[in-house]
Amino acid sequence: MDNKHIEFLKKIVGDENVYSDKAHLRAYSYDATKKRFKPELVVFPKNEEDVSKILKYCDKNRILITPRGAGSGFTGGSLPVNGGIILALEKHMNKIIEIDEANMVAVVQPGVINRDLQNAVEQKGLFYPPDPASMDYTTLGGNVSENAGGMRAAKYGITKDYVMAMRAVLPNGDIVRAGKKTIKDVAGYNLAGILIASEGTLAVITEITLKLIPKPRFKKSYIASFPNVENAMNAVFKSLANGANPVAMEFLDQLVIKALRQKLNADLPENAGAILIGDIDGNVQEDILFQEGILEKSFKENGCFDFKISTNEKESNEIWYARRNASPATTIYGSLKLNEDISVPRSKLPVALNEIYKIGEKYGFKIPCFGHAGDGNIHVNVMVKDKNNSEEVEKGHQAIKEIFQLVIDLGGTLSGEHGIGISKAEFMNIAFNEAELNLFKKIKQTFDPNGILNPGKMGI
Repeated sequence: MDNKHIEFLKKIVGDENVYSDKAHLRAYSYDATKKRFKPELVVFPKNEEDVSKILKYCDKNRILITPRGAGSGFTGGSLPVNGGIILALEKHMNKIIEIDEANMVAVVQPGVINRDLQNAVEQKGLFYPPDPASMDYTTLGGNVSENAGGMRAAKYGITKDYVMAMRAVLPNGDIVRAGKKTIKDVAGYNLAGILIASEGTLAVITEITLKLIPKPRFKKSYIASFPNVENAMNAVFKSLANGANPVAMEFLDQLVIKALRQKLNADLPENAGAILIGDIDGNVQEDILFQEGILEKSFKENGCFDFKISTNEKESNEIWYARRNASPATTIYGSLKLNEDISVPRSKLPVALNEIYKIGEKYGFKIPCFGHAGDGNIHVNVMVKDKNNSEEVEKGHQAIKEIFQLVIDLGGTLSGEHGIGISKAEFMNIAFNEAELNLFKKIKQTFDPNGILNPGKMGI
């Protein structure tokens, strides 16, 4: 990058916040996809004013810029695929500005770690439900940019359900406010809704106002074993239709169960074809007992042969051990995991999984599946035995493409929580028609006419 640009940026944020050394460029060149795209510069803005000045300068000089939080994404959303600047928001813009107990909202900067906010609000008897698996290190700005989900989505929803307002900087440096702290707001277009899940392609989020709810007083965990996937998936949507309202309803298939038993010696039934794991919560014990009764009855009506519920935290942790270790356990099936988070209507889960297994048989792959059955979001893992075998890897990608087409045909979507980024960009024409894709491109053009902000993402 031209030295004059570097010197100008140093005047904005200080010499100590602009880096072009190999260590920083390498550290900010990859995310959880393990793909690498080296930036030319890493810049740490101190505040919203810095962000505005940086973007205004970059827009004027046509310098590409990619906003980034913790870099924990699975689809390459924060990778500088065309070089340029990484705008790293986690170093300075990481403060909880306010926890407003009266209005039950939190105002945060984008670099705040999800877990840190959860801990802070729970000390005040409040609760922020969205809980991505990476919540111990993922940032809230990244959660909003990808519309992150989590295990509690079955009952409480996902990130978009808790974003009330935000401040953001447009590529030309203008600062905009989207949404309000009020419960009701129907004035103007829903700009916050447009920015959520935009993967940093439209604006840089600098402040987020999040809805909080009272923290439930009681919680228990359950585990249920089924003879096969079809019984378990039927139990999911039928129990919910019968009035169950679990916090989480997680799913492990037979391949995952086998992997957990083999690799981690997990105490799971050898004859289980599928397992459901989850939590129920409430503010009175009677509600817990009511939920427990509905689940047990519905599960057993759909083939469940073993139903257990925790009586203390130790038992709850033992139940969740299998789900927390599902992903690493599946490595027994191959050296390369092509992990996709497809989502379908819950009633379509039995059909979706059976067809996915058929695709695995067609291409000769094991496809262990697990995930958030309570909201229809399943993690599909095409396991390639030899990652160095290019022909086998290509077959794996063909299998993924067929799975995506299946999901769309069933009324589902390419991603329930990981986003599109670069990993799924090539499949956008499967999920959207030409008119829809053109509309996306026009929205991008309106926000970012010079195309400087996080280019090359989402196929637009």
